[in-house]
Amino acid sequence: QLQLVESGGGLAQPGGSLRLSCAASGFSLHYYTIAWFRQAAGKEREGVSCISAAAIATDYTDSVKGRFTISKDNAKNTAYLQMNSLKPEDTAVYICGASRLGCNDNWSSRTYEYWGQGTPVTVSS
Repeated sequence: QLQLVESGGGLAQPGGSLRLSCAASGFSLHYYTIAWFRQAAGKEREGVSCISAAAIATDYTDSVKGRFTISKDNAKNTAYLQMNSLKPEDTAVYICGASRLGCNDNWSSRTYEYWGQGTPVTVSS
């Protein structure tokens, strides 16, 4: 099957860290851009970060710059989102998407070929 599966979400304290994984099956991430999105309760979906197929370009939304790091290991067919210095406002369901298009200016608003099921992240004391 062609799918993405996220893992690594859960509960973290403010200032803590989580690492999310996005594992692809049925296709190779070598050819795909990966983007992480999040959707908080009552809010629109927000693009968090993007990494190009060969990991030569990345982008982050302003609210996570300096705290989150996106990466991918094409040999393991897995992408990651390392989240440090977590804040309560980071609470959301995090979803990864895969696309053959790159991390250009409209990466957060265009459609993606594959989506994961989402993994919830809660940041609370």
